[in-house]
Amino acid sequence: MNEIKVTVLMPAFNTENYIRKAIESVLNQSFREFELLIINDGSTDHTEDIIRSITDPRIVLINQTNAGVAAALNTGIRHAKGEYIARFDADDICYPNRLELQYNFIRSNPEYVLLGSDVVYMDKDGVELFYYSCIGHTNEEIQNRIELTCPFIHSSVFYRTDIIRELGGYDLRGHTFEDYILWTKYIRKGKVYNFSIPLISVRLNPESITVDEKLRGKRFESLKREMVFGNQPITEKQESELLGILKSQNFSTFKEYSYYILIAKKYLWENPDSRKARKNLKMASQFKALDNTIIKLFLLSFLPKKLILFIYKLSKNNHNPEMQ
Repeated sequence: MNEIKVTVLMPAFNTENYIRKAIESVLNQSFREFELLIINDGSTDHTEDIIRSITDPRIVLINQTNAGVAAALNTGIRHAKGEYIARFDADDICYPNRLELQYNFIRSNPEYVLLGSDVVYMDKDGVELFYYSCIGHTNEEIQNRIELTCPFIHSSVFYRTDIIRELGGYDLRGHTFEDYILWTKYIRKGKVYNFSIPLISVRLNPESITVDEKLRGKRFESLKREMVFGNQPITEKQESELLGILKSQNFSTFKEYSYYILIAKKYLWENPDSRKARKNLKMASQFKALDNTIIKLFLLSFLPKKLILFIYKLSKNNHNPEMQ
């Protein structure tokens, strides 16, 4: 093996349908001096069998009892051998030049401590949905806009190992937005940057813990802001309330409903195709019939594309969560 300069850190939980392609996309990188550190977070499917079936000395597998993504990442941070960590998810696709571009940039610009990139989103079957441009690319843009929304796509980030260890890793109480909390700390340690080109494809799928946060409710959104920007440790009370919300939504019908709503929105806003939007809304209705969000989006899909985009921009300005 070559010298390990970068640790590609991949948590995995029940990703048997996608992990082989994710691993192959890492192993096919133009940059070679890396280890692929996979933390199997108590998977109960064939995830571990698939990992072990791929014989490459750069793969390092650590099994642990299921403890959640933040705990899995912290396990990986403790074991990482690289000077830098490249985060990556077990259902995404890494473009061949991703590590090379990020490694060369951070070595040539040592004042930078955290990098990300634009991404291409795809559905569960790998069909491309839309191009996502980050809210900021330069250090100044990200610093000024970080309170608007999370400025980094987690699976695209590349950061210094020593700094994340210094910061204590991911907050175990920041369930579903532990990365956002970390970035608010990381930006104080040096400059940050997003490549204005996609370096990965991110898969949206109903099995993921990531769902349309607009559907989680207003209390979830307010709790998130309190916990990300409160400048105080997350309290047991806050965590308990957050877990209560997540537990009430941690069932397959909600995840399926949320997935199809999210895809339908993307076919209305980012990649306009009203027929595909309606197709996904019909799928969502199987899990939650006579839903106001479905009805509103369904009626909206019959309007001219220019009018749909106008209403969307208007709803963003007016902070209408159902339309976003």
